[in-house]
Amino acid sequence: MNSKRPVNLDLSTIQFPLPALTSIAHRITGVILFIGLIFAFWALDTSLSSPAGFAAVTDALAHNFLAKLIAWGLLSALAFHFVAGIKHLLMDIDIGVTLEGGVKKAQITVVVSVVLIILAGVWVW
Repeated sequence: MNSKRPVNLDLSTIQFPLPALTSIAHRITGVILFIGLIFAFWALDTSLSSPAGFAAVTDALAHNFLAKLIAWGLLSALAFHFVAGIKHLLMDIDIGVTLEGGVKKAQITVVVSVVLIILAGVWVW
């Protein structure tokens, strides 16, 4: 083994390509969605428990800034995770597995996700 190879242990200095960043973001949004299930299940349970519970959840989502922010965050994570998941499914069936195809699909993933996130923001707010 060549001991004169450069070793870079500082991850903050590495410039990741866009496909790597979208893959990392796909994993992060999966974790966010998993944690967000706590809030989604609470809202579902409360809204189905009684008419008063439904009114409380509706009121919280209509007038509470934090509830709207959480809902928009979860919808944003879902939008990106969904689009990136389709990108990964396309890679599984050998569509765009070249370097150029990977970069192009990552760019499309970001653009489509931004559009969906903006639409989710308009819908929530």
